[in-house]
Amino acid sequence: MEARLNVFANPVAAKFTKHLVAAGGVLADSTLPASTQELVKLRASQINGCGFCTDMHSKDAVHAGETWTRLNLVAAWREATVFTDPERAALELAEQGTRIADAAGGVTDEAWANAAKYYDEEQLAALVCTISLINAFNPVNVIIQQPAGDYQPGQFG
Repeated sequence: MEARLNVFANPVAAKFTKHLVAAGGVLADSTLPASTQELVKLRASQINGCGFCTDMHSKDAVHAGETWTRLNLVAAWREATVFTDPERAALELAEQGTRIADAAGGVTDEAWANAAKYYDEEQLAALVCTISLINAFNPVNVIIQQPAGDYQPGQFG
């Protein structure tokens, strides 16, 4: 299986992707825990049906020390006992932020207030931007049918 478009060879797509990756670098330098960032990226990618990003962020998370048990339970985080309250708040915000089109009210005040209990303003900004960034990457990969399964941690860095 090949992607419909090679985002690295196409000048417009390559330039766009370069800027998205640079935005990710800003977030990597934030005080929002890297594990939380990966959980959020994984959950949004699952919701969006992005196989490439699901593969990438699960492997990056394991490479950074995350357990497969926790990663396997991200889709069922509400019932899982392996996530902290701050992680649950981040996952809820990620789900609501990813499903904006499904909910006329967008992100609820309750979800925001719950996240604000655990994260300071810088971390909240990083969380919002992480959710937004993965929700920019996912459609690109879904639209071009970027194949999943062959990603290696650190492949793009």
